[in-house]
Amino acid sequence: MADENKPSENLQVFSPWRFCVAPMMDWTDRHCRYFHRLLSRHARLYTEMITSAAILRGDRQRLLRFSEAEHPVALQLGGAVPHELAGAARIGEDFGYDEINLNVGCPSDRVQNGAFGAALMREPLLVGECVSAIKAEVRVPVTVKCRIGVDDQDPDIALWDVAEACVAAGADALIVHARKAWLHGLSPKENRDIPPLDYPLVHRLKQSFPKLPVVLNGGLNTLPQMLSELESVDGVMAGRTAYQEPALLLQVDHVLFGEPPSQREGFAVIDALITYIEPELAQGVPLHAITRHILGLFNSRPGARAFRRILATEGVKPNAGVAVLREASLMPGPKPTANTTLNAA
Repeated sequence: MADENKPSENLQVFSPWRFCVAPMMDWTDRHCRYFHRLLSRHARLYTEMITSAAILRGDRQRLLRFSEAEHPVALQLGGAVPHELAGAARIGEDFGYDEINLNVGCPSDRVQNGAFGAALMREPLLVGECVSAIKAEVRVPVTVKCRIGVDDQDPDIALWDVAEACVAAGADALIVHARKAWLHGLSPKENRDIPPLDYPLVHRLKQSFPKLPVVLNGGLNTLPQMLSELESVDGVMAGRTAYQEPALLLQVDHVLFGEPPSQREGFAVIDALITYIEPELAQGVPLHAITRHILGLFNSRPGARAFRRILATEGVKPNAGVAVLREASLMPGPKPTANTTLNAA
């Protein structure tokens, strides 16, 4: 009998970026990523954006440490100074990250003031210089995550200019959030929803750069939708849906990779997570720092509200332990049969 915990050989035909969980500030920390890895063996995980300056001059252990179980995991860097990005990337590679990703898409005030993130969409030559500098320092893949343009830019020009610069610099993949970012007039939150999505534009980009792996991000909410988009691009990246509806990740290995699921249902995930939480608590990590990421695990199931309530009220108390999580996990029900998850796909 095949070992369900080992990837099958057919995974070799898939792009490494076939399914990714987006880097999300304040969300995809190391505890979140460990949780997501329990849900899917094959999802490619990304850190929150970390600035090159913070890595070069800050507490690297606090910023960069992660569990070996998280692989494959990418480090997303923010910055616009090529030699600083290269130094931070080298440190990230030494920590064991499988990929270095350059943020050319974040529209927050912080990155605008620093002239990086989405502001770099106006500086394609500088993007190329940053990628080249990083490539010269590391052996792992170097990728770029961008928007289709900012403010009044014409996406048919802006996106192609960035893509051409990335290709010339040797980027290994381009991840495209298929919306503009409006740096003037919209908040970062509004930039996630208000600018319209333009998937056909990203499809045309892939046709223009057939050798460049192109990953589509933005508004991808269901696995059938993702499967459809994979006919036109090399990979898909889910953000808020993956975080707020994590049970979707339980289906990823089966639906997108043709593999048995990592765990068949959320109750098994809770059991596995407890073995991670116990040593973290012993090191002084508060329970809520971990369980805040799992509140949506049982969404749409009876008892889901009670599950969330217990974690949100009891899990934040000083000295809260795994007994709180065990109590909360008694709320959802009934437990599914062994085939429920597979049949749902």
